[in-house]
Amino acid sequence: MKIKKKFDALMRKKERALITYICAGDPTAEKTVEIVDALVKGGVDMIELGLPFSDPIADGATIQAAIDRALTSGMNPDKFFRLVGSMNVAVPLIVMTYYNIIFRRGVERFVSDCKSAGITGIIVPDLPVEESEELHQCCQDSEIDLIFLVAPTTTEERINLILSKASGFLYLVSRLGVTGMREDVATSTRELLKRTKAPIPKAVGFGISKPGHVKKILEAGADGVIVGSAFVNIIAKNEPKMLEDLAGLAATLKSATK
Repeated sequence: MKIKKKFDALMRKKERALITYICAGDPTAEKTVEIVDALVKGGVDMIELGLPFSDPIADGATIQAAIDRALTSGMNPDKFFRLVGSMNVAVPLIVMTYYNIIFRRGVERFVSDCKSAGITGIIVPDLPVEESEELHQCCQDSEIDLIFLVAPTTTEERINLILSKASGFLYLVSRLGVTGMREDVATSTRELLKRTKAPIPKAVGFGISKPGHVKKILEAGADGVIVGSAFVNIIAKNEPKMLEDLAGLAATLKSATK
């Protein structure tokens, strides 16, 4: 499913988007399929699937550990695309990875593999918009959304440049630093939402883990929230009730978007 189609459907229902992140291959490829199904059952609207890379500079300790577990389990780009291609879910699937993997595989091949696997969006945290032309053009040709990040430190000039290329949604980084759970919603998040006049939906990530966070961010003007570490923490425990707990957390967070 296309990202725009999903946002349009949510708008008609007067809901906003719950977007989740998990790392593909954590704890195993087979379990990842079950985890995705559990998240969809819980009500998530879109899923970011991390393609693990050895130096995830945007990620905190929780997701770094998940990436290590995925790499240890044998996850790599070939296995990733076979895994995603085997999934049958009615929500948009987005790959989140680092540019070294895309460059090494070849930009055209990577985007083609995404399209074949049913991936409709790509997020590359370490790719500056000024250096994104090749990937951006390939994504346009394949009708895949290239999703850019905007941080509290991003200048107005760069925001405008990003908006000229962004599609799907704009990923607003809620605070400076790396991914990970936080106790509060930063004031910088509200300020960033106010000064980012996007023609596409705005989704806020980094540090969101509670229904209260979700409500505050949506009240501030976001069209969606992105939650990663809270789900990854459940996966890390790998307990018998893991799938039930994942679906339960998804349902709790989703209720805050309505």
